[in-house]
Amino acid sequence: MGLVLLVVIWLITLVSSYFFYAHTWWLPHAASAAAPAIDRQFDLTFVLMGIVFLAAQLGLGLFVWRYRDRGQKAHFSHGNNTLEFTWTTLTAILFLGLVMASNRIWAEQRFTPPQPGAIQVEATGLQFAWYFRYPGPDGQYGRTKPELEDASVGNAVGIDDADPAAKDDVVSGVMVLPVNRQVDLTLRSQDVIHSLFIPAMRFKQDAVPGLMIHMHFTPTQVGDYEIACAELCGLGHYKMHAVLKVVSEPDFAKWLAEREAEKQ
Repeated sequence: MGLVLLVVIWLITLVSSYFFYAHTWWLPHAASAAAPAIDRQFDLTFVLMGIVFLAAQLGLGLFVWRYRDRGQKAHFSHGNNTLEFTWTTLTAILFLGLVMASNRIWAEQRFTPPQPGAIQVEATGLQFAWYFRYPGPDGQYGRTKPELEDASVGNAVGIDDADPAAKDDVVSGVMVLPVNRQVDLTLRSQDVIHSLFIPAMRFKQDAVPGLMIHMHFTPTQVGDYEIACAELCGLGHYKMHAVLKVVSEPDFAKWLAEREAEKQ
C-alpha cells in the first residue's frame, strides 16, 4: 500500500505540474504596456513555487513509502528545531523577495501620476452592470448626485445636468479607448464592492463605495476585450460584464464625437 500511495502522489504531482509547464490553461494574450512585466513576475512566482511544490510532494510520497506500516513499533518524534527554523526562514525570504520584486510593477499603476494627455475615463459599478463616463472636450467631469442615479431614465451614474461641466459628459455601457494612449481611470461604486477586471490588460482593481480610486494603464493592441467583475457582489454577479474596445486614435475621436452629438 505504501508503494501504491507513492505512485499515486507522484503521478498527481507530475501530471498537474505538466499542465502549468505547458500553459494548457493560461492567461489571455497580453495587450497592455505593463503586461510583459506582470507576466514575467507571474512566471517567476510559478517557477519558484513550483520547485517548492515538487520538492514537498515528491518528499511526501517518499516518506509515505519509506515509513509505511511493516509491523514495527511506532516512534514518536518531537521534530527538529534546526530544520523548522531553516525552512521557516527560507519561506520568509522567498515571500518577502517576491513582494519586493513585484512592488514596483504594482505601484506604477496606482501611485505614479498619469502622463499629461492621458485619456480620462470613469468606471462606475452597480448591481449588476458597468458604466463608463468620459468628460468631453472641457476635460472635466460633471457633478453627480446619488438621488439622481436611475438607470431606467438613462442616468445610471447620477449626472446633475444643472452643472455646466456635465453638458458634454458621455456615458457608455462599453469602454472605448484609443490604442497606445495611457488611460487615467477613476473607479466608483454605487452600492457594494465591485472589482474591475480586464484579463488581457492584466488590470484588476476594486471599486469601493464612497471612494474615488485612480489607476492608469496603456492598451497596446486593437481589439475587443472582456471586462468582468472579480468580486462576488450579489446574485447577479455572474452577468456583470462589459466589453473594452481598443481602436485607432481616429476611430476613437469619431466615436466620441458621435456620442457627444447624440446629446445635443
